[in-house]
Amino acid sequence: MGGDRRGELSDAEWERLRPFLPVSNGRCGRWRDHRQVIYGILHRVRTGVHRRDLPERFGPWKTVYERHRLWSADGTWERLLRQVQAAADAAGEIDWDVSVDSTSVRAHQHAAGARTAPPPVPGRSKGAGRGTPGRIAVAESGRPAGGGGAGGEGLGRSLGGFTSKIHLSADGRCRPLSLIITPGQRADCTQFAPVLEKIRVPRQGIGRPRKKPDSVAADKAYSNGPCRQYLRQRGIRHTIPEKADSQAARQRRGSRGGRPPGFDRDRYKKRNTVERAINKLKNHRAVATRYDKRGYVFLGTVAAASVAIWLRT
Repeated sequence: MGGDRRGELSDAEWERLRPFLPVSNGRCGRWRDHRQVIYGILHRVRTGVHRRDLPERFGPWKTVYERHRLWSADGTWERLLRQVQAAADAAGEIDWDVSVDSTSVRAHQHAAGARTAPPPVPGRSKGAGRGTPGRIAVAESGRPAGGGGAGGEGLGRSLGGFTSKIHLSADGRCRPLSLIITPGQRADCTQFAPVLEKIRVPRQGIGRPRKKPDSVAADKAYSNGPCRQYLRQRGIRHTIPEKADSQAARQRRGSRGGRPPGFDRDRYKKRNTVERAINKLKNHRAVATRYDKRGYVFLGTVAAASVAIWLRT
C-alpha cells in the first residue's frame, strides 16, 4: 500500500501481532482482511483523521469503525495488549520497576453528545445480523461501561476545560502496562490502586499472570496514607516524595509523628519513564485529543496506541 504510511506496522511487527488476533467462528462469514482493517484503525489513531476521511486503501470506513468499536467494547484491544506484553515478558524484555502517573486529554466538541442509554451488548446490537458486528467471533462479554451522561463516558470539567484523564502505569522501558479512563477532574490518588490492580501480564505456558511489580515510583500527587498502605500490604517497594505539609505536620507531632517515609532519590529519577510513555501515547493524535463519544471506545483507542508502542520497541 502506497501513500501515507503513518500508523502502519512493518512486516516483522505484524508477525508479532498476527498470532493473537481473533479468528472467524465460521457461522456468519469471514472477517475482512485483518491487516487492511487494523492498519486503517492505527492510521486513524495516529493521525486523528475523521473516520469518513480514511484513505480508500483501508477499505470501507464503516468496517474500520465497527471493528474498532466492537473490539473496544468486548476488550479485544486490551487482550491484545496483554498478549503482546506476555511475549515481551517471556523474552525477559520487561523492566518491572514501574512508574504511575496520569495525563489530561482535551476533549473535542465531537466527543460530546453520547446517548444517555448504556451502549448495546457486543454482537447483539440493532442490525446484529448485518455488517461486520454480525460476522465476528470474539469472546462474549457483558455490556460495556458508559451511559448516564458525560460522567459515565469519562468526560468532565477541569482547568483545561472539557477533558478526560488517562491514568496509567509504565514499565522501565517507557511502555504502558495498564490504563484507566476517568473524567478530567478525577484526583490521581483515587486511581492509584485500580491502575496497579489492572497490571496483568499472562505467562506463556503454565503459571498465573504476573501482577506485582518489583518497585513503584510516583510523584507527590500519590503521597498519602492509603496509597502507601496499599503498597505496604502488597509488599511492594516504593519511592514517593513526601508533601511539605505532611512533613511539617509530622515534625510538629515530634516522636508521635513517626519516622519519615523512605525515599530513594536515584530510583525516583527513573520516574521519567512514565512521562516518556505519556509522550509516546500523545504522539497519536486521536489520543492527544479525544474525538470518541463513548468512554469504552476511547479506552480502546488508547489501548490500540499502546499495542503499537509495544510492537515497535
